[in-house]
Amino acid sequence: MFSRLMRPQSALRAASAIPKKPFQTRGLHVVPQLTFQSQFDNDGVEGLLSKDAFDFSWNQYQSLMVDKLNLLIQDTPDAELKPYELTLKYARRAEMASVFNYASMAHNNHFFFNCLSPVQKQIPADFEKDINDTCSSVESLKLDFLATANAMFGPGFVWLGKNLEREGLMHIFCTYNAGSPYPATYARRQSVDMATHPRDAPLGNQYAGSMGAHSANQKSLAPGAVDVHPILCVNTWEHVWLMDYGIAGKAEYLERWWNRINWEVVHDNFRAVNARKRSGASRDRALDFTR
Repeated sequence: MFSRLMRPQSALRAASAIPKKPFQTRGLHVVPQLTFQSQFDNDGVEGLLSKDAFDFSWNQYQSLMVDKLNLLIQDTPDAELKPYELTLKYARRAEMASVFNYASMAHNNHFFFNCLSPVQKQIPADFEKDINDTCSSVESLKLDFLATANAMFGPGFVWLGKNLEREGLMHIFCTYNAGSPYPATYARRQSVDMATHPRDAPLGNQYAGSMGAHSANQKSLAPGAVDVHPILCVNTWEHVWLMDYGIAGKAEYLERWWNRINWEVVHDNFRAVNARKRSGASRDRALDFTR
């Protein structure tokens, strides 16, 4: 599967020997089944994650997030709320940080794995045209996205978002730790990473890049003043890639990830954002792509 396997075989055997937790069944929140769940369970994400790495970063890690979340909200009115809804509810409540963190991480991790394919997918022609119109080319988008993710210092997610306020504009931006990408949760965005933040941009602005026909990669919009919704993300937490790629393998992981994006799902997310704009939905509500 891989050109090299950085982690010693003994360590991989030890990781695979960790007892698997059954899917969470208590309460409303469960570990969702991915579209390619059985294939990923049997083979990993071919060309990206080994079977052990997939099991660790999805089955075991997502089970932990769901288990912790259910322990915090069981027998409360919040037990009926989805993780996405909990992030919106508690983004500005410091005393509820634990609920926010587990809910947001469960949502973000699912968003990442939901956009993976076991084989390389072609970008739908009409979506490729949108990318070319707004980002100059798919290759430009790839270079900017992977450079941002590789320069990101610390764990988190790098997102591609569609701007609902300015037609033909996409954003590449980072969230750190369990930070949420949705406009209604800007209060819980993490501090900027100066490695991905232009020197001439306001420090309050979280965006690593603005891409569009009318944007020269400028950053004049402050957080909360722009309605951007995510359509794609990559998980940069080390527990996802360290097992297969080793301590210096982040760049290779990101390159391989690009070739395993399920562009059909990303296109669906993109169209959902456009549909939300046409419907005139309130900007206070985020698009709920995942559970």
